[in-house]
Amino acid sequence: MAVPTRRTSKARKNKRRSSVWKIDAPTLVKCSNCGGYTVPHKVCKNCGSYNGKEVISMD
Repeated sequence: MAVPTRRTSKARKNKRRSSVWKIDAPTLVKCSNCGGYTVPHKVCKNCGSYNGKEVISMD
């Protein structure tokens, strides 16, 4: 059974783990109906439309 001869340093360990915890900014697209920014493939929170059709009435 292989056993590591030297202990992994804190800096080396943290360098390896650092890329896992990065969070990407969400992708935003302009709504075709109102022009507001929204997440793709979701109903627009400003006007309630999806794919150019009104899905939710925003009265």
